[in-house]
Amino acid sequence: MRVYLHEDISPLQPIMLHLSQLASDLARSLREHVRPLLAYHLFFTVLATAVLLPAVAWTLTRLLGQFGQPVISNTELFDILLSPGGILWLLAAIGLFFLILYLQQAGMILVAVRPRDNHYHLAGEALWTTLRRLPGLVGLVIIQVGTHLLLALPLALTVGWLYSIFLGGLDPYYVQRVRPPALWLFIAISLPVIVIWVSFAVTLYFRWILALPVLMLENLPPRAALSRSHHLTRGRRRHIAIAVIALLLVIIALPILATWGFDRLGTPLLSLLPERNAVLIPATLAYLSGYVLLTLAITFMGIAANSLLSACLYLRLAHREPRPPRPPPHAHPALLAWEVEIAVLVFAFSQAWLIVNSFELRDEVQITAHRGSSMDAPENTLAAIDRAILHGADYVEVDVRLTADEQVVLFHDRSLQRLTGDPRNLRDLTLEELQAFDVGSWFGDAFVGEGIPTLNEALQRTRNQSPLMIDLKPDPGRELALVDAVIDSLQRENRERDRCREQSVTPERCGGPDVRDEVLMATMSPSLVREIEAREPRLHTTLLAQFVLPGTLDRSSFDALGLRHNRINDTELEAARRYGYELHAWTINDRSRMSQLIDLGIDNIITDRPDLLADLLAERRELSDGALLLVKLRNWLRS
Repeated sequence: MRVYLHEDISPLQPIMLHLSQLASDLARSLREHVRPLLAYHLFFTVLATAVLLPAVAWTLTRLLGQFGQPVISNTELFDILLSPGGILWLLAAIGLFFLILYLQQAGMILVAVRPRDNHYHLAGEALWTTLRRLPGLVGLVIIQVGTHLLLALPLALTVGWLYSIFLGGLDPYYVQRVRPPALWLFIAISLPVIVIWVSFAVTLYFRWILALPVLMLENLPPRAALSRSHHLTRGRRRHIAIAVIALLLVIIALPILATWGFDRLGTPLLSLLPERNAVLIPATLAYLSGYVLLTLAITFMGIAANSLLSACLYLRLAHREPRPPRPPPHAHPALLAWEVEIAVLVFAFSQAWLIVNSFELRDEVQITAHRGSSMDAPENTLAAIDRAILHGADYVEVDVRLTADEQVVLFHDRSLQRLTGDPRNLRDLTLEELQAFDVGSWFGDAFVGEGIPTLNEALQRTRNQSPLMIDLKPDPGRELALVDAVIDSLQRENRERDRCREQSVTPERCGGPDVRDEVLMATMSPSLVREIEAREPRLHTTLLAQFVLPGTLDRSSFDALGLRHNRINDTELEAARRYGYELHAWTINDRSRMSQLIDLGIDNIITDRPDLLADLLAERRELSDGALLLVKLRNWLRS
């Protein structure tokens, strides 16, 4: 499929690339080719959804399954990716991702430069031609993406080496929270290395930016297409970069502006409607249908504009054509076009209907105080536990570690440096030695003298109110010892409760009959979850994860999954409902994000501000159905 090949233009001949001209060419081409481009976009979306993406997901999931271990944390991810099999998986994932992008853009380029009477026949031919050129596209992806990855390898090795020198001996959490001078020195030295790499990568990207249209329109092999692109862009890469970056900024800004407009301008109009479902529901459906249509339109325009920019640049630099030719005056969309466009409207309305019906007007979520009320008192102390109970927390999350003499204490970090200034590790000190430390004065004068409590003290403090979520922080090689020690503490607490009931005239103050029915045992290790359940089946377990790499986790082995809040989506919610476990989100201190997560339907929010979440829930209970519907609509738009 060749295109109007006029005489080839030498790069020595002046060809001006003014941003205003390119913008005008792009806008006119998009307007003139919108129907065939939309047709191809719909055809390709159907193909990708039905075949390409499921095949890619299945392939990558099967490859992940070969590792035989779950990937739920950054450390585990790095361990996997640094292995030979992990490197191959990463290369496959990146290659398949870019191949799908290239397929989509290649077809749109073909649609834009070839006139045809029937738009939908043209889109079908472009899709078929693109699939026929699959070997060439695969080769182009391997060379282009592979070269950039090879270019990134020295950067990764250099930055990793610098990290080991400046930060390797420090507790990662200490580095994250305190940000010591060594961190800034590491950043200062690494930054020039990163800048050098970025300059090389950007130069290479714009040198090869026309390789895809060259491969598709001149039917050249990948290496020749890259060479041809280098020939065409020589001396003009600065202008090309300006055009590409400007378009990228517009593509990024459009969805942000659209959401802002709906949220700031449209949602207040709904609040003026009467509080009657017969009015609110249709109005909300119309509102959401418009938003879905606008979102689909912006997505399509971003993809199409990017492809048309490549076509315009290629035609201008290679053939002096300012933009793709107009479709013939007698071109018609055919009946199929109207059918497809009606289907898009039906799809938008159905999505709006599903969204509205997913809103539950009355919802509840449990409150877990992260390390106690750690915004109002020093973390993992009895004072923080007391504040959490006062603030109405359903659970109090505490971190536990083993001392040198096998005692369980409340402490998060591996070392004492962040809270006390002492660089020693907690595992090397006995309970008696640890009791001499003050972990409250750093927080404020009101907490001077606050010590490191034991798990036994925390269990006693929370009898009959706000049970504990016990987050296990084992030292390497002492995982099972920590589990056994915690279980011993729970058994001791049960004996203390029995003794209390025998001696007390108010036995209800002694707590429930079995503390194992109240507490949650949390860990980031799936193997520890299995060990806990094998030792004490009555205990409820929570697996904490920074993310879950698909296909690596047995989701039937725990009672709750605690995810970093920015990793929670509809897929995770569906998995939780399907496997019957609770979904917990950590750690959220922002009121609007709390509200969004409540509307998503999670079961538990872990926060440093339990009082803020309790106030939010109380306010939501006081809202009318119509007002709550608008809150949920606003949260959906923002998410």
